[in-house]
Amino acid sequence: MKSLSRLLLVLIVMAAGAAGYAWWWLNAPLKLATPSVELSIEAGTPPLQVAQAWANAGVQADPRLLYEWFRWSGQARQIRAGSYEIHQGATPRELLAKMVRGDEVLEQARIIDGWSFRQLRAALAKSPSLKPATASMSDAEIMAALGAPAGQAPEGRFYPDTYAYSRGVSDLTVLKRAYRAMQKKLDAAWAGRDTDLPLPNADAALTLASIIEKETGTASDRHLVAAVFVNRLKLGMPLQTDPTVIYGLGENFDGNLHKRDLQADSSFNTYLRPGLPPTPIAMPGGAALEAAVHPARSKALYFVARGDGSSEFSEDLAAHNRAVNKYVRGK
Repeated sequence: MKSLSRLLLVLIVMAAGAAGYAWWWLNAPLKLATPSVELSIEAGTPPLQVAQAWANAGVQADPRLLYEWFRWSGQARQIRAGSYEIHQGATPRELLAKMVRGDEVLEQARIIDGWSFRQLRAALAKSPSLKPATASMSDAEIMAALGAPAGQAPEGRFYPDTYAYSRGVSDLTVLKRAYRAMQKKLDAAWAGRDTDLPLPNADAALTLASIIEKETGTASDRHLVAAVFVNRLKLGMPLQTDPTVIYGLGENFDGNLHKRDLQADSSFNTYLRPGLPPTPIAMPGGAALEAAVHPARSKALYFVARGDGSSEFSEDLAAHNRAVNKYVRGK
């Protein structure tokens, strides 16, 4: 009987010791090979492979112990895919909690109002930890991958904003979010548009918004700039806007718009061709979209830059010529 009691006591002490060690290990800082360790976990990765991956990445702990902790906690199946980073001092308990919360390390890609699609592609190519899935794709192939309607041009179709993303995701992921965001913004703007606009559809509103985006130097002028172009469309006057000509020149634009450029016919030369160009010329922000569908109530048909970012608006050619003499020619 005494032998049984002694055995039971030994087992209790051993169990207590094991429990104590487990508690200590869970709350003790993990040893790391470097000051910080990063790991990207793909969806569907088994917990055992996650534990092994941390060990391979630089967490100096037995991956079997990590796995048993994941399993024993009851949260092994709650580990989320994503990009994670831990620093010196992190414990096994904190490591698991980070993955269960989805407390990822995120990068950011910013799309600027007025960018062209070419500028957007160049910016994404330089974005940190973004997989360049589109590097060898044409514009048309990218749009097809995004599920865009056949033949839809990419210009203007991506909403300017800051997009956070997990390290290692495809640049298509960012493009898809920006594409959907623009479609949502455009649909909302078009649904709430003024009823007397000379625009046949939402795509025309997007094209007009892109011109407004490129022509506006001061936010307070935006709705008046929109009014000038809407008034011209109603009268059948050419829009006569430099940014469309510059866009049509593409990489041939040398930084200066020449007389020969204005006289060269192209589908984007709004001096020679009436109406809107065939596609947007840039990515308009939300304010430009709103201005396109809610232009100011003005009879202005002309505007000229004052040199301080703002514009002088005129209702007739004589007044416009006086403004040009004042602000451009200095007379």
